Amino acid sequence: MEKEKKNKYSIIVPTYNERLNIALIVYLIFKHLRDVDFEIIIVDDGSPDGTQEVVKQLQQVYGEDHILLRPRAKKLGLGTAYIHGLKHASGNFVVIMDADLSHHPKYLPSFIKKQLETGASIVTGTRYVKGGGVHGWNLMRKLTSRGANVLAQTLLWPGVSDLTGSFRLYKKSVLEDIISSVVSKGYVFQMEMIVRASRKGYHIEEVPITFVDRVFGSSKLGGSEIVEYLKGLAYLLVTT
Repeated sequence: MEKEKKNKYSIIVPTYNERLNIALIVYLIFKHLRDVDFEIIIVDDGSPDGTQEVVKQLQQVYGEDHILLRPRAKKLGLGTAYIHGLKHASGNFVVIMDADLSHHPKYLPSFIKKQLETGASIVTGTRYVKGGGVHGWNLMRKLTSRGANVLAQTLLWPGVSDLTGSFRLYKKSVLEDIISSVVSKGYVFQMEMIVRASRKGYHIEEVPITFVDRVFGSSKLGGSEIVEYLKGLAYLLVTT
């Protein structure tokens, strides 16, 4: 990939107890973005497992200009983590991705290439088109996720195949515009982001990805998140 002189990519990675994953995700980002100007902004919500200490060691290896640690005192939610990270982003594009290796950095060049080819305001990774998929989920989890997406597609017509995915590339100005009007928390946050972007008429493109269930640590999706999702769906149906 030719180096894009004018573009810089700020990669926001929210963390909570990701000590076992963060070094690997950082290594893989550097491996796959050799000819790209980027920074990694790690927003850690007071992890008790030593995540921040590992990030400080990574800063010694890769440099504080490439790895920015912007911690918060406690767990304050995903949406506010992105807002916090955005305040420190110096790039004109922002990538949001999970720290648990469910989003493989090998897809980042495809996101960047798709944006450069199409001029899209948003490029989102999708599990639900040819070439995409899910690895490591049991049948129940797959059905729950697929059902949630089908339900949202039917009710909201967003024009995007994967509403709850959280691996996306945004023009920074677009992310700032959308995030200011989002009220949802947790699992519903990503869905509201993409639905509001669609309603505002932003150009959205998709790239197939394979989502891999977290390698280390425990999944944060439970029954309460599913209830929140259904509440959020009803809210978006009424407000958008």
